[in-house]
Order: sequence, then C-alpha cells, then structure tokens
Amino acid sequence: MRQIDEEYTRHPFYGVGKITGWLTGRGYGVNEKRVRRLMRLMGIMAIYPVPHLSGGGPRKGLYPYLLRELSIERPDQVWATDITYIRMRLGFVYLVAIMDLFSRYVVSWEISTTLDTEFCLSALDRALALSKPEIFNSDQGVQFTSDDFTGRLAGAGIRISRDGRGRAFDNIFVERLWRSVKYEEVYLKDYTTVREAIRELNAYFRFYNTERLHQSLENNTPWNAYRGISREAPKLYTPRNMPVWAE
Repeated sequence: MRQIDEEYTRHPFYGVGKITGWLTGRGYGVNEKRVRRLMRLMGIMAIYPVPHLSGGGPRKGLYPYLLRELSIERPDQVWATDITYIRMRLGFVYLVAIMDLFSRYVVSWEISTTLDTEFCLSALDRALALSKPEIFNSDQGVQFTSDDFTGRLAGAGIRISRDGRGRAFDNIFVERLWRSVKYEEVYLKDYTTVREAIRELNAYFRFYNTERLHQSLENNTPWNAYRGISREAPKLYTPRNMPVWAE
C-alpha cells in the first residue's frame, strides 16, 4: 500500500493494470485482483477522461458540473473537497480537506480511521463556521453524495457541483495539494500514532496556509490571498480539541 500510494501520487492516471505492472516489475508478487482490493481500501482510483454516455432519466442526488469554463475570480466563490490516504508506520488514516480554489487556502481538514461520512461532515461544519462558498465541488464519493452532506450545503444556500466519473483532473487543485502534503510532509516522516499524525499535519497546514509561497498567487501565501474577506483563520487541531478516538 505504501508503494501504491507513492506511485499513484506520482502518476494519478495509473489504474489497476498499470499499478499492477509497476509493482510486479519491482518484484512484488501481486495480481490485479489484490491491487484493485487495496486501491479500493485506500479510496483511490485513476484520474482519466471517460466517455459521456447517455443514460436514463435524472437520478436522485445527481448534480451538474458547474466549473466548466467558469472564471474563478474571488475568495469563497468555489470550494472543493477530496479524500486521500495517509500512511503511518503501522496502519493508515484518511484525510479530507476543503480548499478555496481562488486562494488555494485550506479552509478545514479532518482525519479518520474509516471512510465514513462523519469526518467529512465535521470538516464541512468547521468550514461553514468560518464562511461559505457560492459553489461547492466534489467527486461522486458516497461521503459527499450522502443526504447529510448535501443537506448541509443546500440548507446554507450553496450550489452543488459534481465531478464526472473518472474526474479527468476536474479537482486538479486539490490533487496538487495532496502532492504537496505527501512530498513535503508525509513521506518525510513515519507517524507512529494518530495523535502524532494530527499534530504534524496541523503544523504542516499552518505552514501551507500562512508561509508557503505559491507562484500561481504571485508568490503570495494562500492566507494572504484569502483574507480579504475573512476576519480570522479557522482553528486547526490543537491538543485541546483533539478527537477522543485519537487519544
């Protein structure tokens, strides 16, 4: 799973077949069935364009993709979210982040030991306590298509946008965030506990938001690009608000 995570981060367009071939070339005796099971466990899939095939009538929870040809010109115009796999020395956790696409500011984040909906709802609630976007974009993961998640967005008057299956780099800015998190933080360390992972990721996101310069922001930080309409940054994890299950 460590090898899959690193190769997928380098080449997110690799599917089960290419990952299997890459692993066998490195001496791992795996077949596609095992790789498919592990990638499903890790919550990852290849990013690639898929045909837009006609289907039946509208389905419950089906939302259009609203970002096509949209010019993102201001903070809180569009937020996007995604989930990624974070390895530890023994085991792993899942990380969800909500990002403002104009500024690249990470509005909130959360980790969990399972791919349930609750940790995504927690991240959303903390983000909405700070501000709210006009549009919220995500993939079609069950966490984001759940009634609880879409209900919170609809109740706040937020327009819901969905990536197409296969995504074809629809969520490219969050994908770039994952690369930064892993190469600049996760792959340099071996978290031994969930508490340590939370503490170290908290420090990294503070650095990412308030110190890390982005060329696309004219060498500015995400916080400086975002703060034009926000009065204070959201509180990230501290030992005082550590979740009980991380103890």
